[in-house]
Amino acid sequence: MLHNSQELYGHKLAATDGEIGEVKDFYFDDKSWLIRYVVAETGTWLSDRQVLLSPRAFGRLDAAAKVLHVNLSRKRIEDSPSITTHRPVSRQHEEDYHNYYGFPFYWETQPTPEQGPPGTSAKHHGHNQRDDAHLRSTKAIIGYKIEASDGAIGSVSGFMVDIRTWVIRNVVVETGRWYSGKEIHIAPGQIDRVCYDESKLFVKLTLADIQRTPENQTAAAK
Repeated sequence: MLHNSQELYGHKLAATDGEIGEVKDFYFDDKSWLIRYVVAETGTWLSDRQVLLSPRAFGRLDAAAKVLHVNLSRKRIEDSPSITTHRPVSRQHEEDYHNYYGFPFYWETQPTPEQGPPGTSAKHHGHNQRDDAHLRSTKAIIGYKIEASDGAIGSVSGFMVDIRTWVIRNVVVETGRWYSGKEIHIAPGQIDRVCYDESKLFVKLTLADIQRTPENQTAAAK
């Protein structure tokens, strides 16, 4: 089932033995479009410290109660490596994190579809395992402008996430008042590149492709 990332912010996080905070942000891999971590705001429980939680530890999402269950104890989370959210998450920190929880390194065991089944390649899109991971904040991308092949149209307003697999299936785009102000979806496969310096997503679609897409539907090239 797909959920808009914007609606998941603020959901309570429930460990096996009590509440631990709430969802503050998501970090996703900008090559595979997979959610790699939830950034948990722990509040006064850990003196306003923020921690990462991997989808490997997630239980069920109670959408009605707005609670995401986590299959870890409070103590286990308390003793996990801390993060500094205003800096990129380094590969060294990820290694420490995965070693602490006993999770396999996703850059070795969860390649993207282009790389084939797990274990067929030790590469991760050509990057050395000591490099910083390609993690981006979903909140930071909100507001990025959309550049079609023949002009600008709208901006990013959210991400549609499959909570069974934690894959980002679509980017939600607000087309703006000049184009009826509707929200449409763009699949990652239609994104040519993301320019962080310019705060833009360049897509393979035309303005006409986007304009004719019905509200809350996925745009496709004609």
